Amino acid sequence: MRIAVAQTSPTALMDTELYGLEALCEEAAQQGADILVTPEMGLTGYEVPLEALSSLALFVDDAILQKARTLAKTYQLAIVLGYAETDELGHFYNSAQFISAEGECLQNYRKTHLYGDLDKSRFTAGLQLLAPVTYRDFKISLAICYDVEFPELVRWHRCQGADVLLVPTANMHPFTTVATHMVPSRSMENGMVIAYANYTGLGCSIDYCGRSSICAADGQCLATLEDSTGMLIADVHQKDIETARREMPYLLDRRLDLY
Repeated sequence: MRIAVAQTSPTALMDTELYGLEALCEEAAQQGADILVTPEMGLTGYEVPLEALSSLALFVDDAILQKARTLAKTYQLAIVLGYAETDELGHFYNSAQFISAEGECLQNYRKTHLYGDLDKSRFTAGLQLLAPVTYRDFKISLAICYDVEFPELVRWHRCQGADVLLVPTANMHPFTTVATHMVPSRSMENGMVIAYANYTGLGCSIDYCGRSSICAADGQCLATLEDSTGMLIADVHQKDIETARREMPYLLDRRLDLY
C-alpha cells in the first residue's frame, strides 16, 4: 500500500470548493498513492476561533464532506481529512474522516485528548476510540495530533489489531521532538506504521514545525520533510510489519501480571 502525507501551509485547504484538497488528491494520485493523509482540521485551519465555529463547523454528512467523498472516488484515493464537526446538540469536535477510494466514510473520529486552552476552550472531547477498519488488506486506525503522544492510546490500537495509524496533526514549535522522537518510538514499540501529517510555517499565532513523516513498524523513518511544504510518499508492506513484530515482540513479552 502506498501512503501519501501532505505537509501544507496552515491555510492550504481552507476553501469550500475544495480546490486545495483536489490539488493534493491529483498530486497523490499521480504518484500512485492509495491513501492521502492531510493535517489536523485542514478544512478550517487549526486556529479557527470559537466564535467562528458555529458557521464553519460541519455535520458529519455535510455537503462539503460529500464533495470530499466525490473527490476520493474521482481520484480513486482514500483520504483522511480533518475538520471541525458539530452535532444536533451544538457541540463542537476536532474530527477527522477516513474516506475510502469508493467515496464511503469508513470512520469519523473525534479527537479524545484535547491539547491546551486552544483545544479545550473550543471542543468537546470525543468519548471513544474507534477500532481499526480493514482497508487494502491492512487494519487502519485514526488518531489526531496530541492523541499520539499517549502511549496507552497507541498501544490500545495495536492491541485491537491495527497495522497502520494515520495521524493528522497541527504540531508547533518548540515541540519538534514529538515528530522526531516520539512518533518513531510509537511505531517501534507497537510494530505499527504511523503516518503523521503536519502543517509548516506561520499561522495566525502559531508557528507550525512541519516534520511530517511516515514511520515503518520498526521505527525507521521511510519519508520525512522538515520545514518545506510538500508531499511524502512511502510504500508499506505486510511482510515488513510482520518482520518488525517478530524481531521486536513487545506485545508478546509484556508482563501483564505485573502491570
